[in-house]
Amino acid sequence: MRSLEDILEEYEFLDGDERYRLLIELGRELEPMPEALKTDATLVRGCSASVWVYPTQAEGGRLHFLADSNAAITKGIVALVLAAVQDRPAAEVAQSDIAEALAPFDLKRQLSSNRTQGVPNMIALVREHAARIAATA
Repeated sequence: MRSLEDILEEYEFLDGDERYRLLIELGRELEPMPEALKTDATLVRGCSASVWVYPTQAEGGRLHFLADSNAAITKGIVALVLAAVQDRPAAEVAQSDIAEALAPFDLKRQLSSNRTQGVPNMIALVREHAARIAATA
């Protein structure tokens, strides 16, 4: 997965339609999420499209998330959220301001409100998973 900084660097040089294509490309680059993990427990509430996020622990107490969506642009937005936190320690993810990290992308201005309405819920779910895992470490 590309770093959020690398994605932003590319994103800033693109116009509206090209930014949509970049988001779709980011979504396609997500590693596949097994169908068995797409359950009610991993479903992000409040999204206009179906979005699933599942945390796993990598070595060294780092979190690695699997995610998917049934909508291409939304899947790209999930990829952006994950780029902000992927493979970082659970305690760091739980304390991180993911919304602030995504602020330079100005998604609310770039995308329709129904595409971005679930972003706070995605962020909350990622942080909740991280806090739960950090508390048991």
